[in-house]
Amino acid sequence: MTTIHDWALPYASHRSSVLGRNVVSTSQPLAAQAGLRMLLAGGNAVDAALAAAMALTVVEPTGCGIGSDGFAIVWDGKELHGLNASGRAPAGWTPAYFDKLGGIPEKGWNAVTVPGAVSAWVELSRRFGKLPFAQVAQPAIDYARHGFAVSPTIAKLWALGLAKLGDQPGFKECFAPGGSAPKAGEVFKSEAHAQTLEEIAATMGESFYRGALAKKMAAHSQANGGVMTVQDLAAHRCDWVGTVSQPFGDSVIHEIPPNGQGIAALMALGMLDSLGIGSDPLDSAETVHLQIEAMKLALADLAQYNADIDHMRVKPQQELLNPAYLAARAQLIDRSQARVASYGAPRPGGTVYLCACDESGMMVSFIQSNYMGFGSGVVVPGTGISLQNRGAGFTTEAGHANQVAPGKRPSHTIIPAFAMNADGTPQMAFGVMGGPMQSQGHLQMAVRVLRYGQNPQAAADAPRWRVTGGNKVSVEPGFDPQVVEALRARGHEITVEEGNGVFAFGGAQLILREGGHYIAGSDPRKDGQAVAY
Repeated sequence: MTTIHDWALPYASHRSSVLGRNVVSTSQPLAAQAGLRMLLAGGNAVDAALAAAMALTVVEPTGCGIGSDGFAIVWDGKELHGLNASGRAPAGWTPAYFDKLGGIPEKGWNAVTVPGAVSAWVELSRRFGKLPFAQVAQPAIDYARHGFAVSPTIAKLWALGLAKLGDQPGFKECFAPGGSAPKAGEVFKSEAHAQTLEEIAATMGESFYRGALAKKMAAHSQANGGVMTVQDLAAHRCDWVGTVSQPFGDSVIHEIPPNGQGIAALMALGMLDSLGIGSDPLDSAETVHLQIEAMKLALADLAQYNADIDHMRVKPQQELLNPAYLAARAQLIDRSQARVASYGAPRPGGTVYLCACDESGMMVSFIQSNYMGFGSGVVVPGTGISLQNRGAGFTTEAGHANQVAPGKRPSHTIIPAFAMNADGTPQMAFGVMGGPMQSQGHLQMAVRVLRYGQNPQAAADAPRWRVTGGNKVSVEPGFDPQVVEALRARGHEITVEEGNGVFAFGGAQLILREGGHYIAGSDPRKDGQAVAY
């Protein structure tokens, strides 16, 4: 039998956009197929999105798990809804607690906020789903119980995760039972994961927050230096929060309100609209320069102001997205020179992303994440529950809006996006997974598709840039060398990141509505796939 030993892709690949009346686009083909199964069974876009999301906790554990957080934007055919299912800090997380620890860690139980993804699945299914929740969970259960062949990209990330987190409680037992990470093409099974998903489905999430699974999580936390309790888990709730929005040409872009970072994408797009972006060629130095400079200004405001919305000192929609404020920020952009950005004064005195759309008109933009790869590295023994490290999103800076505190949500990187036409009809569900790359990726997708008319697959394929601090910008190797030199001449400190795109530049999924059908793209940096019928 021939054994494949070389998983490289040495030749240029050009995917085509996928068209259909029912579409699912995810970062892993098996998850996309799970979603498609729900549509073929008579389910709707929410059923498809949830089947894909649950499957991704099995087939792409390097980006999400049962212990992830989640956000969603849903167009139900008449109205847009925004769901925040990010978790809050345990009651024991005081500033004094982390002072004793020397700061907030990136791994272990002291990085874990209450996980919210399960509550997102249950709430979305209860409010919008057509199929029984247990049926929607079945593909994920089957992948966990019967196994799946690990894909090359995931295998690479898995090995990196083991090297970083193999010392965390429960990690090796779940993800390296033989002592090593599965290689590309090897079959991985997790009966514990399957049983936990069955219990979540049978109890509509009650076991996870107020039952046997909650008790197991709390006991494991207490036994391994954490302070999360059954009371912390029982107190969790997800919230229907609507969206914040920003006009951009003939479109209106919607994001989940803070604590998510989507506000930064909206601010940067507002600045670009004020500057009239679109007059120069799409991939020219002039167009890229304006995007970078607007993003730097938005990220400076994000770092200063973004937090749990109940703790913010400025109002996201009324102040940070105030047209006069954005126009004033835009005037700080020098078209010929890069500038280091600082935050303004708005008052007048490792993630997985997926989208699914159906022929009834329902469109779903959904994201769930561990934060950093496998997250905290903590896995509750015998359950397959791997937990995020969202606590690392807090700061310990005294007086900062995002300072850690009991029951508080941290500033969050994961964000789903949605575009509406100016006439109030739905236009596009889209997102770009990848930590701080996400708001920057949203900006680049919106500019490409909504301002320049690029098709979704081309927008996902195009080389990306990423602001990294000060005037430092990283770009992918596919960038035109002449554009790179022109940006350097403007003062941008450009680094070309060879071979690092899958980790550093995110993974995009987009579904654009056009007439009675959809046009979907899936990022080639991931194993992803768009499927339709």
